[in-house]
Amino acid sequence: MNHSILPVLTLAVLALWPGARLGAAETNSFPVRIRVDAARPQGELKPIWRFFGADEPNYAYMKDGKKLLAELGEMKPKGVYFRAHNLLTTGDGTPALKWGSTNAYTEDADGKPIYDWTITDRIFDAYLERGVRPYVQLGFMPQAMSTKPEPYRHHWTPEAKYDTIYLGWTYPPKDYVKWGELCYQWTKHCVEKYGREEVETWWWQLWNEPNIGYWKGTQEEFYKLYDYSADGVRRALPTARIGGPETAGGPGGKTLEGFLNHCVSGTNAVTGKQGTPIDLLSFHAKGQPKFVDGHVRMGISNQLNDIDRAFAVIAKFPELKGKPIVIGESDPEGCAACQGPQNGYRNGTMYSSYTAASFARKYELADKHGVNLEGALTWAFEFEDQKYFAGFRVLASNGIDHPVLNVFRMMSKMSGDRLTATSDAAIPLDDIVKNGVRKQADVSALASRDGKKVSVLVWHYHDDDLAGPDAAIALTIPGLPATSGEAKVTHYRIDETHSNAFTVWKALGEPQKPTPAQYTELEQAGKLATLEAGKKATIANNAATVNFTLPRQGVSLLVIECD
Repeated sequence: MNHSILPVLTLAVLALWPGARLGAAETNSFPVRIRVDAARPQGELKPIWRFFGADEPNYAYMKDGKKLLAELGEMKPKGVYFRAHNLLTTGDGTPALKWGSTNAYTEDADGKPIYDWTITDRIFDAYLERGVRPYVQLGFMPQAMSTKPEPYRHHWTPEAKYDTIYLGWTYPPKDYVKWGELCYQWTKHCVEKYGREEVETWWWQLWNEPNIGYWKGTQEEFYKLYDYSADGVRRALPTARIGGPETAGGPGGKTLEGFLNHCVSGTNAVTGKQGTPIDLLSFHAKGQPKFVDGHVRMGISNQLNDIDRAFAVIAKFPELKGKPIVIGESDPEGCAACQGPQNGYRNGTMYSSYTAASFARKYELADKHGVNLEGALTWAFEFEDQKYFAGFRVLASNGIDHPVLNVFRMMSKMSGDRLTATSDAAIPLDDIVKNGVRKQADVSALASRDGKKVSVLVWHYHDDDLAGPDAAIALTIPGLPATSGEAKVTHYRIDETHSNAFTVWKALGEPQKPTPAQYTELEQAGKLATLEAGKKATIANNAATVNFTLPRQGVSLLVIECD
């Protein structure tokens, strides 16, 4: 297919689809004024987007897993981190939905430990060779160490009840000293293989969501497990960065606060002294989409509320308030491998616009509570050899990038200082945390300046997957580093016909076995598309204005470069 006529052909096909979101957006628009003050920096724009993860660790070294890891690493070489479950789970390394294994720890007939790092090395090698670094999860419990070793492995499918996954790998160890030694031996091996300087850049954390079924012990037993974990890792590498507790549901009731209290003032189970080292504070935040009246309705307020409440807990601790925080899973809902009509947002632009709108509010919430947000981890990767656009929460499907991946590509182009940005169509922070985006759309911006380059990310988001008018945006940028002349404007776009392989796949007839030519076309369509390149904006009195139209659920990145 000739890419020069692709948008026209795609729109023609879209018009024939039931429920195609055209019509109103073609004929109506509403004005939006956005102002970005290039002379008002707010401090560094931290690249909080650069964390990703998945339940299934073994996909990392498979064909499409390696391809996607390389794409993640290209966005910020050696600055992207990957977190995976099941790095210590017993098994032969065969992956399945919500399952993976490494066989790192077994025991001989006399109960003596046998360490085998073959598969864990293969996973970490896949990361590091592609510019991605490990966010190392210490978990789950090896079968030989579990207090309930049988049944151990689950065989979950999207049709099964979620709770059926919680088997022998979720239980406390028979021997905490052996667990601590496992942490020590693994860290020691990593230092020997990859070098101290490299491993010092990694993050280490214990377990996953210990306040729900992932942990079958008590909270006190989890504190003990953390003490032994931190001791083991730090014995091997005293400068290692370790933390937790990766609670579900933001603060997870009293779980986050209880864990932090233990680290600050509790009795260390290993040393008998007060307190335990903690370098990383982590929790999870999820939205809650629903299928109502024949369409998807997102629940962005649920996710932002989780973050708001967890930040409030962390801010209570003066000793910890400056510690880096990573929201260890930060997503529109809680299960990447689950399917269903409520998850119909995943393949198209609902996911990408939601991601842009939610990430911007994470910065605002960190400012509100005065905490140190280091990152927000997107729990989405890929599922090897599944159907194309099967409805999983992924960044790519069979090596074809989804629109959401292009939001991260956009954010990777932003650097320097965060700028003050205001919009007369933005939903105020307190309102979106409480109510979401249920009435008027949220059209707003996140901006940065790096020298003579100003980057502005603009989204047009609504919780409801329904047609709506375009936003006619007037973007004004005062405070530019040039008093007059022209600025070069590069405009990147995600919408129905840009940066959107899903649209093209639909137009091709939804092939599950694309021809080589079709696959190449889908690959190209999945990349970040330039809407306009080389456009000029007139600068007068250190200010420029750029006018453009943004459809509902669309995202734009404008890069303005002054001579």
